[in-house]
Amino acid sequence: MAKVPPSIAEFLRQKHLAVVGVSRDTRQPANLIYRTLRKAGYSVYAVNPNAESLEGDACYPSLGALPHAVDGAVLATTPEVSDSVVEECARLGIRRVWMHRSFGTGSVSDGAVKVGRERGVTVIAGGCPMMFCEPLDVGHRCMRWFLGVTGKLPTN
Repeated sequence: MAKVPPSIAEFLRQKHLAVVGVSRDTRQPANLIYRTLRKAGYSVYAVNPNAESLEGDACYPSLGALPHAVDGAVLATTPEVSDSVVEECARLGIRRVWMHRSFGTGSVSDGAVKVGRERGVTVIAGGCPMMFCEPLDVGHRCMRWFLGVTGKLPTN
């Protein structure tokens, strides 16, 4: 299995994370990421401006509305939304952002990556935290292997 890149290892060492884009539809990737991180012992907050509670927990309209500071944010939004979320992360001092992508563009926005890096935010553009969060399920283990052998595993 491919070695865990340093930026990903550092992201996953953080214990206070937000998942932006958690949905009312519990089958969405953001919800699975949220549940997996919560189950793995992370202090995790759901962010969605259109809901007050999701996955049985309080949901917050923005990162700025969270009751506690977070060390990182997973973005499971459209690329158009990622731009403003990365700006908010930089403004709030959130220095680690992971833009989720399984197939297609996912949350990755070239503009958001550029702005984040210019503002001192470590940006992981693509992939999924679940490819690295133990215990790995079979699907994410296969995806991690495939992205590793094809050279498309996120490296920063």
